[in-house]
Amino acid sequence: MGGTSTDVCLVLGGVPEPAPGRMVGGFPVRLPALDIHTIGAGGGSIARVDPGGALVVGPESAGAVPGPACYGRGGTEPTVTDADLVLGRIPEGAAFPGFGRLDGEAAARALVSLGAATPEAAAEGVVAVIDAAMEQAIRAVTVERGVDPRGVALVAFGGAGPLHACALAEALDMQAVIVPPRAGALSAVGLLCSPRQREIVRSWPRPPDHDGLSEALAALGEEARAAVGAAGPASAGDDVEVEYAVDCRYRGQSHELTVSGVGAFHEEHRRRNGYARPETPVEVIALRARARRPAPLDPADLPPPGRRRVEGPAVAAEPDCTVWIPEGWTAEVGPLGAWILKGHG
Repeated sequence: MGGTSTDVCLVLGGVPEPAPGRMVGGFPVRLPALDIHTIGAGGGSIARVDPGGALVVGPESAGAVPGPACYGRGGTEPTVTDADLVLGRIPEGAAFPGFGRLDGEAAARALVSLGAATPEAAAEGVVAVIDAAMEQAIRAVTVERGVDPRGVALVAFGGAGPLHACALAEALDMQAVIVPPRAGALSAVGLLCSPRQREIVRSWPRPPDHDGLSEALAALGEEARAAVGAAGPASAGDDVEVEYAVDCRYRGQSHELTVSGVGAFHEEHRRRNGYARPETPVEVIALRARARRPAPLDPADLPPPGRRRVEGPAVAAEPDCTVWIPEGWTAEVGPLGAWILKGHG
């Protein structure tokens, strides 16, 4: 959760849910992407009362300039950050890097404009609405895909994510909340600690005919190796790994599944759709080759964040994010300095 949006992605077995392609303007684009569900819910999301009298939060955002009212840059509309500040989830008098000391009085004035009796009442309403929207986003990538959220943990990052994570985990009965080190800059850390990777996708012109498939995949793999800087064909001591996959479907279907090989399609179709048809011909639509080189930086190389055990209710303010630990929750330090937050209930 950042300033303008909340982005949710399901990770099972340590692997983010992939999307082999997207639809853009009605046209299929077969470039790989993470299957991320995004909603307009961020720290800068503006709260308002609609013509029907209902409290609405987002998707409009105050941005960084003027930003939330508490930034003191001329903003007057109430935002989620203003609500978190009034509720004490952001420490009174806190200073955000680049924005200076936050103005609690300006945040309170903005929230009163929503018509509530007190700034605190308005702030509670804003937080309840934004939490409900984020809860639905998490349900979209778990419950709606047949995954029980009670069996997974919620990883919270971005500047605002750890402020709302415990409430979301409680609402979904999730096991724990994980706040990684440098949570506010986790995307940047991820770039540094991720392997250099390129994936090449090529349409297969003869879907029912599998002759020459292995040779075509091998050639595609060499292209992918060259794309990440490999000097030549694979050899002993080479640090480049290549993975292959194919997009397959049963004859007559209009959607494909990405599998490691044609032979793996039936079982994957059974897992994803509940049935398989071994007697039906399998069509190959596209070939994929992914080459990967080791990351330039390992997470273990980063200096430890210096965290300690914290019992709620408490606010843990860090240089890049703020963590709200509600009453009944405890933050223990886990591997690599991550906080593992669990409720006592």
